[in-house]
Amino acid sequence: MSLPAAIASLMFSSEPAHADLKLCNRMSYVIEAAIGIDDKAATATRGWFRIDPATCRVVVQGALTADRVLLNARALGVYGASPIPQNGTDTLCVAQDNFVIAAARQCRSGQTPAQFTQITPTQTDDGNLVAYLAEDSEYDDEQARLAGIQRLLVIAGYDAAPIDGVDGPKTQSALSAFLKSRGLANDIVQSPNFFATMIDAVQKPSPSGLTWCNDTPHKVMAAVATDDGKAVTSRGWYRIDPGKCLHPDVTGTPKQIYSFAEAVDSDNRTIRIKDKPLNWGGLTQLCTRDSKFEVNDQGDCANRGLTAIGFAPVDMTSGGKTLRFAMP
Repeated sequence: MSLPAAIASLMFSSEPAHADLKLCNRMSYVIEAAIGIDDKAATATRGWFRIDPATCRVVVQGALTADRVLLNARALGVYGASPIPQNGTDTLCVAQDNFVIAAARQCRSGQTPAQFTQITPTQTDDGNLVAYLAEDSEYDDEQARLAGIQRLLVIAGYDAAPIDGVDGPKTQSALSAFLKSRGLANDIVQSPNFFATMIDAVQKPSPSGLTWCNDTPHKVMAAVATDDGKAVTSRGWYRIDPGKCLHPDVTGTPKQIYSFAEAVDSDNRTIRIKDKPLNWGGLTQLCTRDSKFEVNDQGDCANRGLTAIGFAPVDMTSGGKTLRFAMP
């Protein structure tokens, strides 16, 4: 199965399998995966299974007798809108948090439709079934882990680009600076929990760059825009869970940064307080769309199928700025 930004290479036997099914992540993102089990008249879904780069996780234990197995994968909110395209052929129901849905073709309150793709796992020498998720870069495990570290360093504001899974002085310098700034020992890099530690550190306010912090009980979706003196580029959406912070991936030294954010419910509808939308923006009208977007031309949004939203300029003169989203 080839995807524009990612590829899941999978094989599935039509015979009942008496082994565990594992998903292995060879992408440069920490992902959350949901599986669908299609068995004659019934289709069930289950998620989310969190999988770090270069690791595997068992998602089905024991005999697997389904007619079809399907997959949906998303990147964590720290990466912004999921870079993993969702263009499968089956529409099944998922929930925002961990879930098991027995009848997954008719969504109920709190459930949303998502695109699932049929997968075909390969059988390994030990009798288990395994499915790999990989980017077009086709990283091996070692490269995927390093690329995953590079990507989080860039989000945290450290220059570890390009994100290519290739080690070198630039990556090591950025990693050392990150560990020192967060008070972390060098040997923690080899810990099996390093990605969790790194994501926790990234999601705390930073003395440099732009940081969003969600002090509401609701999920917040945010967008950022940068003006480099030649063009204004708007980009979103970034998911910020309650009580979490996030650094949008702003590169270079833009002349001006803009921000917009809104609180949404489990069905991604805007939260309203006293009939007013709960959002944080300003008067600068920039183009957005409902799904993941990056827009370089800010003219005539409506006639291009885009939505103009009011962004607020962010004062970055002190070198770092934390915007806190709170209840009114």
